[in-house]
Amino acid sequence: MLNTVIIGASGYTGAELAKIVTHHPALALGGLYVSANSQDANKAISELHGQLKGIVDLPLQPLIEPSEVAKNAEVVLLATAHQVSHDLAPIFLAQGCQVFDLSGAFRVKSDEFYTEFYGFEHQYPQYLEQAVYGLAEWNGNEIATAQLVAVPGCYPTASQLALKPLQQAGLLDTTQWPVINAVSGVSGAGRKASLTNSFCEVSLQAYGIFNHRHQPEISTHLGCDVIFTPHLGNFKRGILATITAKLAAGVTAEQVTHVFTTAYQNQPAVRLLHQSSAKLDNVVNTHCCDIGWQLQGDHIILTSAIDNLLKGASSQAIQCINIRNNFSPLAGLV
Repeated sequence: MLNTVIIGASGYTGAELAKIVTHHPALALGGLYVSANSQDANKAISELHGQLKGIVDLPLQPLIEPSEVAKNAEVVLLATAHQVSHDLAPIFLAQGCQVFDLSGAFRVKSDEFYTEFYGFEHQYPQYLEQAVYGLAEWNGNEIATAQLVAVPGCYPTASQLALKPLQQAGLLDTTQWPVINAVSGVSGAGRKASLTNSFCEVSLQAYGIFNHRHQPEISTHLGCDVIFTPHLGNFKRGILATITAKLAAGVTAEQVTHVFTTAYQNQPAVRLLHQSSAKLDNVVNTHCCDIGWQLQGDHIILTSAIDNLLKGASSQAIQCINIRNNFSPLAGLV
């Protein structure tokens, strides 16, 4: 059993991680931590997340000496803010821990990216270079030997899983950028209350137009430019991405089906719907990504649905742990 600690455990993603690690046959939950000044410090996690009562009742310990925690940890999950992960990851890496970071702190190998989109100057170019992007279905070989895995964002996961088979097979005409319109539930904004994620204030609306930080993440790892527009919906969880793209000349429906089937035939967390459209009800509270597509002329419309807290965060991190340690692909998830 690998001793596993979760930093930033009080949030929605932290709660999901705690539940999964508890049920995982090869991981032992060694501790739940929050920032030293958190108002949740020393409370049981089940006080904040009632669904965990009787399942995970461990206290949320204040993280005072990260280096001491690192001495007893083998696997570290960082469900922390971007700059907090940036500061903590090197401490755990220096102690030989496997680090799985669910923030954006190590996702893109560019100093300018962090200055422009995250508001801080990256101080660890060596770890930025070493970090492996944790899109589980596509980067398995690299994840298998990584000490630092940067788990993708929820929007990039839904978008890339739909587009990558076509892009990798050369079936897209990328002179016309794929257009991604994606809507997320308010849990994607985190647990901390604010007017922007209050149900009484949320109306279905676009935000981050032309300047959302997930656009360059998607473009970088997809290998082509995209137009990405996120939307906030007044529901709790889930992401639905609807993507319009132009196919290369002469591409047939049979070719499209073949590349999707080939890409995901051995990937149990991806379900192909073919001519049907993905919908949230089928993926919420699951580890799955559902992908559907339809062609007309030289255009394709793809739909991709995930649970933003699971496949868009916690369950994808667990997939990466499973790959890294040669566990069963869905250990802890089914």
